[in-house]
Amino acid sequence: SYNRLRKSVGWRVIEERQARAGLQNARYLITARIDGETVGMVRVIGDGGYLFYIADVIVLPPFQGRGVGRAMMNRAMSLIRDSLEEGQCAFVNLMANQDKENFYRHFGFEIRPDSQRELGAGMTQWIVK
Repeated sequence: SYNRLRKSVGWRVIEERQARAGLQNARYLITARIDGETVGMVRVIGDGGYLFYIADVIVLPPFQGRGVGRAMMNRAMSLIRDSLEEGQCAFVNLMANQDKENFYRHFGFEIRPDSQRELGAGMTQWIVK
């Protein structure tokens, strides 16, 4: 299901053993199912302290724009908030796909770089052996 979702949005297919390990080691794995079919997922990675990374926000194209992604992100953000005790904080990161930044603004994320706050740009690279 994971690679089927990735492929549906034009993302790289991940080798099965790596994909399984990544999914099993996620702090939270949220899936959306409609009529028994997995139509979306969100993976939250955490260090067990204060740092969280939201990865793999994927919704099958025919189900995009129907609130599936919003529902999964609401659940992910609630799980993160609920994991905190009084006085604790969480630093939540993600890498938005191009032109998807406004979707994440609904959940309180800021676009980086933000020159007014001098935040650095999010960066990424693929390493292929």
